[in-house]
Parts: sequence; structure tokens; C-alpha cells
Amino acid sequence: MSFKLPSTGLRAKELRPPSTQKESKPLPTANAEAIDFLRSLQPKQLELLLFSETLAMVSDTGEPLGELTVDVQKGQYRDDLSVSAFYLQVHAFSRSSLDNMRCGNSILGHITGEMETLEQHSQEFIKFLVLPMERKTKLVRVDNQLDVTRMVKEGEEVKTEVTSFPWNSTAGFLSEAANLVMLRVMAWRQMVPSNARFLALDTEGKLCYATYQALGFQTFQMGRQQAEVFIIEQTVHSEEGIPMSCQYYLLPDGHLAKRVQVGSPGCCIITKMPILREEDEIEPPPVFEKKPLEWEEDMQLLTRFLKRKEELRLSHASYLRHHPEASALISDFLLFLLLRQPADVITFAAEYFGPFSVHSLPTPALRSSHRPSPFRPQPLEGTFSQAFPEED
Repeated sequence: MSFKLPSTGLRAKELRPPSTQKESKPLPTANAEAIDFLRSLQPKQLELLLFSETLAMVSDTGEPLGELTVDVQKGQYRDDLSVSAFYLQVHAFSRSSLDNMRCGNSILGHITGEMETLEQHSQEFIKFLVLPMERKTKLVRVDNQLDVTRMVKEGEEVKTEVTSFPWNSTAGFLSEAANLVMLRVMAWRQMVPSNARFLALDTEGKLCYATYQALGFQTFQMGRQQAEVFIIEQTVHSEEGIPMSCQYYLLPDGHLAKRVQVGSPGCCIITKMPILREEDEIEPPPVFEKKPLEWEEDMQLLTRFLKRKEELRLSHASYLRHHPEASALISDFLLFLLLRQPADVITFAAEYFGPFSVHSLPTPALRSSHRPSPFRPQPLEGTFSQAFPEED
């Protein structure tokens, strides 16, 4: 593993002042297909990708070298303005031993639902016996720009470089943390955006193109279990070095079954088939049809009806026995109604029963031919109409 930086370096704790990358030529830009794919991401779909997985690192001969762990969770991010927002936290790390030399790398990134990187810290190291090497990279969004700080340590010598990119020029940029989530998204969708050209950082910390290519499906065997995997190849096209490609064998729910870096002597592979996650299907609420109530055929309802009917009949009969004047009053009214046979039965009934009201006024000796309606309030005592009633 080699780390290339400008020949003029700085000693430890000596930082080069932040500077914007010299633009001898325009910065690369992502195309519309890549940006549209990022905009199509839905929060509900991303919530299905929150899980942790561990793969074993093995050599070409099957010798165990170490392990790789990738964890994606949901949390909150607090920026310099103390404003909290939801984000995805991606943590990946690996430890291995090659030719009795320990090496490893780790990534901790905070990204938004549109795969924008708010902050990322990455570290790589190789414990050479003579000259140990370590590389650290920090990405952080500050105001309207993306600052990239790269530190390379060879033995006791430290070289540091700070580069800034305008934030509007990073549309479609995928950091290493965002790439791990994007692979799970493509596995769920079982497709790769056609002709999409994203942005990434090469090993020198410069913006370059990154592309994804679908290599088809393949049956993956793990012990007695087998599953169909979707193969995706990611290629980072460095403008100064050779392209770097990595192939990912993904299960339908986004779990990584195998990872092969082109040109590497080993690979990462799962040791146990995970339980595949499935998207929850929301069933529509049940619809209960309204059925007619045939209570006469229900013995319980019919018994209650007959019982209540008998209770009311006995109650009514008892009341009429204790109040015979009610039957006489109703009989007189019906007889009077049949004799007169008025056209307006309601008004006739109001006039008939009106004198029985406790609020009715006494009938004057000389009644007017223009009798007031029984539905209008009577004038108060002492009014002009009562003092001088009209003659018939």
C-alpha cells in the first residue's frame, strides 16, 4: 500500500493553511443520472438498511487473515450551530495480519438521507517492521465548502494537506461511508442506475469520477445454504493513477456476502448465512360488510323484545287505571274531531287543548272574530288589546 502526497511535506503538528484546490482545469461533476438516483431515495427504504454485519477476511488459499465489520444506524448530528438533525451513522472497521504485519482501517461517517456527507473520519495503517505507515483523512462540511484534511505518517515524519471544495461542486459526491449505504440500496432495488457518474475521492484526496456496473446474478453457496446474490462493481477513476475496482456480492436485503478488491490477494466473505430481511407488507384494514339485523330470527333478541313489550303494556294499563280522566279526555277529543272534521287537524288539536294549559289567559266575555293563533304567544295583561277587546 502506497501513499502519495506532494514532495514538500511538513513535520508533525505543522499544518499547511487551508487552501482551495488549484483548478488548472474544471472540477469533475456528477451527471444527471447520478443526482436523480440520489434524489429518489426514500426515508422508509433507508430504514430497512439499518443493521450490522461481519465478514471474515481470507487469503486466496482460504487462510483466515482477519475480519470486516460494517454497521449502519440512525442517530442525530449536531453541527457547529448546535442544530440537531437526523442522519445515518456508518461505522466500518477491519483488522488483519499479512506476512506477520498487522494492518487495518476504519471509517466513521455521518451522512444525510440524500447521501450527503456531513463528516467522515477514516484511518489506515500498516505496521511495517522498519517504517510503519499511517494515513488519516477527515471530511467535514464547513459553511459552504467541503474541507478534506489528509495526514500521512511514515515513521516519525508527518505530512499534512488540507483541500477545500465548494459545496455546490460536490453534488453527487459519495464518500466511503455513503458508498456502503448506496450498495445496500442497489441490492434492495436489484438494479444499478444506468450510465450514472458519481463523484468520489481518489487516494490523493482529489475529486474524480466513480461508476457502478451490474455484473448480473449468481448463486452463492454457504455450507448447505444457498442464495442468489447481485454482483456490483464499483470503480474509482483517478485522473492521475490507475482505476481501482471492487466487486460486491450482495444478498437481496443488502447484506454483503462477499467483497473482492481487484488485484488484492484475498477477499472478505460471510461465515454464516444471515436471516434475510423482508420489507413489511402493510395489509389493508379489514372491511366488514353491513348485514341486515334479522332480530326476529335471533332467539335472544326476540325474547328481550317480547319481554319489554309486555312490560310497557302492563305499565300503560296501570297508568290508565289510576288516571281514568286521561281516557275520557282522549275519547272526548276524538268524538269532537270526528264531528267537526277540520281540514287542519293540528291547529284544531292546539285550540282544543289550549285552555288546559296553565299559561293560558282567561277567555274574554266578548270574543273577537279575529281569534289569535294558538301557536302565537298571548299578549301580556294591561295591553291595549285587552283593555278594549274588539266586539264580534
